[in-house]
This record gives sequence, C-alpha cells and structure tokens, in this order.
Amino acid sequence: MTLRYWASARAAAGVEQDVLEVAGAVSLADLAARARALHASSPRFGDVLGTCSALVGDRPVGAADPAAVRVEPGQTVEFLPPFAGG
Repeated sequence: MTLRYWASARAAAGVEQDVLEVAGAVSLADLAARARALHASSPRFGDVLGTCSALVGDRPVGAADPAAVRVEPGQTVEFLPPFAGG
C-alpha cells in the first residue's frame, strides 16, 4: 500500500511516499496512525497530517469517518494539505 504526501505533508515527513505491507484491507484511520508512527521524529508531521484531506485511489474521502473508510491492498492513499491560492 502506498501513502503519498503532498506539499507541507511531504516537507514534514521528509519523504514523498511510504510503502506499507498489509495483509488485507485496513481503515484509513489505521494507515494514518501508521504514518504518524513512521514519522514520529518529525514534530510537525502529525499536526500537518491532521489537516489533510485524503484520496483513496482516485476517490475523495471527504467528510467520511476515517475509521469506516476501507483501503484495499495495492491502493494508493494521497494526503493533501489545504492549498491556498487559485
């Protein structure tokens, strides 16, 4: 499973993406917790991740409860911080 970070999330993580091994479908909340654990040494990462919207594949998660959003093995999750400008 690939987790991609954009803009300030990428800067806080220090990497563009992480690849996680999973045995089956997991929740978006579980993946976010694993990402926070991977980047626990970054003082900003958890805060930035908390402001991000997410895409699972090409599907926006929107206001759905991350604990209820299932992510299948092989899917990509994109974490997008708020963007300013237009």
